[in-house]
Amino acid sequence: MTERTLFLSGTIAEESWFDDDVTPQLFRDELNAGSGDITVWINSPGGDCVAAAQIYNMLMDYKGNVTVKIDGIAASAASVIAMAGTKVLMSPVSMMMIHNPATIAFGDHNEMQKAIEMLESVKDSIINAYEIKTSLSRAKLSRLMEAETWMDATKAVELGFADDILQRTDAEDDDAPEPVVEAVMFSRKAMNTALLNKLEAKYRTPASEAEIPAPAETGRSVDDILERLDTISKFM
Repeated sequence: MTERTLFLSGTIAEESWFDDDVTPQLFRDELNAGSGDITVWINSPGGDCVAAAQIYNMLMDYKGNVTVKIDGIAASAASVIAMAGTKVLMSPVSMMMIHNPATIAFGDHNEMQKAIEMLESVKDSIINAYEIKTSLSRAKLSRLMEAETWMDATKAVELGFADDILQRTDAEDDDAPEPVVEAVMFSRKAMNTALLNKLEAKYRTPASEAEIPAPAETGRSVDDILERLDTISKFM
């Protein structure tokens, strides 16, 4: 049976507004159009986490093997879908990003509290998918999400988010030494904090310069002036 190839490119949404979104219904139709093993190429900035959860569940429930290949980016909700792969492969020039879920809320403090509780529950559900794939602790996964973590292919493999890096299969040299690749992990939150610290250190006014010295006493006291005037008036 021929292995099928599916493409998940663009924003993930419950409904398609611009005809370029990936919706659960569109993906379900394509997924169920055949059977056997499949390869899902992902290049998506993410989107609706509920829609992504539906697609994740479709792939987890699929009867054949699911090979996920990330050729551009699997960010946010798209990274959750990637976790459903039987095997996850990343291009050496691709990236994966995970972060805390976000929403827009309006209303009084009760509505804000409901939004906070909802986001906490959504985060827990996302961690479930990451934990199953990576076997990392929930505490570490939570910290990675909190920091908005960007991973290159090497780092994603190192942390367990991916299984391997895509390689050319038509020009492999078994005798060639394995290249040494440095893993890269980037945190936007950490970078912003580091930048602010550098700016503060560079432009902070030293305490000695910040204090305005009291002016030197170069004048006379009031009593001295009055005494002087009294002496002058005797000669007028």
